[in-house]
Amino acid sequence: MRLDQEEQSSNVEDRRGARFSPGLATGGIGTLAIVLIGLFFGIDPTVLLQGTSVDTNAPPASTERGADSNDPMKDFVARVLGSTERTWSEIFARNGRTYQPPKLVLFSGGVQSACGFAQTAAGPFYCPEDYKVYIDLDFYRELRDRFQAPGDFAQAYVIAHEVGHHVQNQLGVMKTLQQRQRRSGQAQANALSVRVELQADCFAGVWAHSANEQRKILEEGDIEEGLNAAAQIGDDRIQKRTQGYVVPDSFTHGSAKQRVQWFRRGISQGDINQCDTFSADAAA
Repeated sequence: MRLDQEEQSSNVEDRRGARFSPGLATGGIGTLAIVLIGLFFGIDPTVLLQGTSVDTNAPPASTERGADSNDPMKDFVARVLGSTERTWSEIFARNGRTYQPPKLVLFSGGVQSACGFAQTAAGPFYCPEDYKVYIDLDFYRELRDRFQAPGDFAQAYVIAHEVGHHVQNQLGVMKTLQQRQRRSGQAQANALSVRVELQADCFAGVWAHSANEQRKILEEGDIEEGLNAAAQIGDDRIQKRTQGYVVPDSFTHGSAKQRVQWFRRGISQGDINQCDTFSADAAA
């Protein structure tokens, strides 16, 4: 990826090194709200409700801004986030709206969000209650080694996907989903979750298309890296890898085929209106 023209976002909050101690999670959210968070791994969302809380004696979280020559991954994350801010601001403006960018929280080990406490094992996630994206950078090692999805564009896709959930939150998609899930059984609720995840994949593709069209951020092989990452974290591949069999009714993020299909659509079309995963056959 070429990110030289992308300014670093000032919305990165660095909580790495914060200490945690046993206690009760203070988020106070229910299972339905957790489903809306959009965990990247597609694992049991109750990971968020661990009996842990922030150590009030810990030093305050760092909120340093700007370049850090000793922390290239933070620099990378800040530039990708800055790229999403620029792109989505332009898209919203063309549609007569104002984009309010999310905060991105870097953490290590675990983190307290407005949606509850999350451990690193949960993977990156978006909390609609505090409008923040959370990521432990160790996840990128897992993405490369465990999921066989290396590359800087694969890493950028992770951030863009979670930012896609923030876009959904601003557009009212998450509120509508929550209302529909309240009236649904578990299987239907899972199916709705799949559709919101696939739309976030499509939105990630829209960002990549638009940023590349304006500022040529993509290099040879980048799109293949992103598509491979989307495939490797499909629910079917994760279930096959972790339990040896696949249960489609339990999918919450979509199959490898679905995730590739919608990410590819976003990249090729670059049009938010092409990301309607809620139409009758969209998630087939």
